[in-house]
Amino acid sequence: MTGAPAAPGTGGTHQASAAAGRAAAEGPSLLGAEVGRRIGVGLMYGLWRPRVLGAWKVPAAGPVILAVNHAHNLDGPMLMGTAPRPVHFLIKKEAFVGPLDPFLRGIGQLKVDREVADRTAVTRALGVLARGGVLGIFPEGTRGDGDFASLRAGLSYFAVRSGAPIVPVAVLGSTAARGRLVPALPPLRARVDVVFGDPFEAGDGSGRRTRKALDEATVRIQQCLTAHLENARRTTGRQATP
Repeated sequence: MTGAPAAPGTGGTHQASAAAGRAAAEGPSLLGAEVGRRIGVGLMYGLWRPRVLGAWKVPAAGPVILAVNHAHNLDGPMLMGTAPRPVHFLIKKEAFVGPLDPFLRGIGQLKVDREVADRTAVTRALGVLARGGVLGIFPEGTRGDGDFASLRAGLSYFAVRSGAPIVPVAVLGSTAARGRLVPALPPLRARVDVVFGDPFEAGDGSGRRTRKALDEATVRIQQCLTAHLENARRTTGRQATP
């Protein structure tokens, strides 16, 4: 799984708005996302021991964006299995291969090309929010240290364009210790902490969607996400991701 595409230029706002309306009718299935959530619950709780903190902070209804740190492939499925609502994730197109293609589509996930301003992915993601759904984004764009140190512009675009609140999420403990025989996964039955933060608005209240407004929103978002991650580490007693 991976994060948001590059934000489209502000000159294409009207086209994106019209396309979002079309995408709402042909977007990912909420029922499919609920099926995906149930699969995630079974797998994540069956194989590991998730400890979920602050899930009540996710609005019970209406559009919301879950912004998740990303250090491991397990982060997306872990969030799908622990979030209180079905989540539609933006996932890199490279994951949609073979039998995974119909499976990921079937559980309501969104394919995105990270190398371009993928307007199909953008409009379908906006369609999810327009219908009052939950959009999951890894704002760092790809796996890394999971510390929100570098954010792509896609998250600020979705938040400002839709007006949906952002809920920061820290997944801690999903990275295996060095030297394991199966380094790709944490030990079975290991504890993985999923910490949800307080929702916040990315925009400044002016409704502006200019490049400057998006850049300013990105700064605000990074400050909020970083603060949440630091608080989550203190709350759970975990240090930086190994």
